[in-house]
Amino acid sequence: MADLIVNGGKPLSGVITPSGNKNSVLPIFCATLLTDEPVTLKNVPDITDLDKLVGFFRSQGSKIDWNRDTGVMRVDHSSFRGTLANDELPQDMRSTVLLYPALLHRFRKITIHANTKGCSLGVREIDPHLEILRSLGAVIKVGDPLVIALPHGFAGARHWLDYMSVTVTENFAMAAALAKGKSTLLNAASEPHVQDLCAALVAMGAKIKGLGTSMLEITGVKKLHGATITISSDYHEIVTFLALGAITGGEVRVKKSLPHHFDLITRAFAKLGVVVEHEGDTAIVRRNQKLVVEAPFTANLLTKIEAAPWPYFSVDLLPLVIALSTRAEGTVHFWNKVYENGFAWMPELAKFGAHVLTSDPHRIVVFGNRPLRPAVVDSPYIIRAAVALAMVAAAIPGRSVVRNAEIIKRAHPRFVENLRSLGAELEWK
Repeated sequence: MADLIVNGGKPLSGVITPSGNKNSVLPIFCATLLTDEPVTLKNVPDITDLDKLVGFFRSQGSKIDWNRDTGVMRVDHSSFRGTLANDELPQDMRSTVLLYPALLHRFRKITIHANTKGCSLGVREIDPHLEILRSLGAVIKVGDPLVIALPHGFAGARHWLDYMSVTVTENFAMAAALAKGKSTLLNAASEPHVQDLCAALVAMGAKIKGLGTSMLEITGVKKLHGATITISSDYHEIVTFLALGAITGGEVRVKKSLPHHFDLITRAFAKLGVVVEHEGDTAIVRRNQKLVVEAPFTANLLTKIEAAPWPYFSVDLLPLVIALSTRAEGTVHFWNKVYENGFAWMPELAKFGAHVLTSDPHRIVVFGNRPLRPAVVDSPYIIRAAVALAMVAAAIPGRSVVRNAEIIKRAHPRFVENLRSLGAELEWK
């Protein structure tokens, strides 16, 4: 694992363009396997998880032409083999689960030898995926290995999720797109990347109603066709750049900023004293903003930022505003309603001098604007937590080290290069 060396204390300023959304490109890339016709993807981010999927597809005979400089990828699965080359799926990344619908559609049976996990946020159960596949016609044989069969193809069904799972919703959409008849998913996730996948499926010929809502209605079609699909900007990266500008006192402008997704994000920034402006599709944080926590109208309560499935404030963005709150005058209550280990990295934040009270696995209180000092900290295997630690380091004069921070590359392919363009001094070592 690589360490990130940060020489902080300098205002970060400049204009930057975010990369394509990691959480959009992975399911969309998996969805291309639902057709044998060529698919062109644009604004493709160069991330490690995608590299692994590309390697898997190529080992199966797919033709993939990926120009990493232009971000254009051309995909052709017409030569995809009818059996798995190594008799099993890639086991070292969570996104493997997104291959289930397309592989079942092609093979009619898949064998799963082990569960995969993507990070340290908590247990990622496979049960909801098996439940929706079963409801759509799959037959599950529990054991080691686990066998999923689809003897008669996908069949339309109505399913109500226990909770709004992003990947389960995405798998339902991919499977239902080619199912016989009509399918309905209630309590569906509606994050921007879920909307992006559904829009990509529609571009490939799927019939989907309810994009961006908690109920999807999908009428199955006999086959999907090729298409040209542009991956949307990564709103996580947009928020990262804005937060970096705010925490260091610089002025940052982010192009292609998806302002229609920013209402609640802008409000969360405002609670910490940061004004986010939009000029067209450019988001702006002005220099030298006073970081002062906004007092609630109910005087006996703390200012609160709570994160849950969209359209709540995104749980993946919570570490970024936690980092920002350490520099803000005042006290903030943060509530992570999703992950049981979402705050396990608070001891690392404390090494910088931050004052954080952990109430329970889901809630913390940050007492802001305490004296901070450079530190050597250990990154957890959580992308946004690693980014948040780097943010705090960038705001403190002196040399800090974020050890084992390489997980950042899973979502931010040009993290160091982008921050250097804003004036940061940092490097991988």
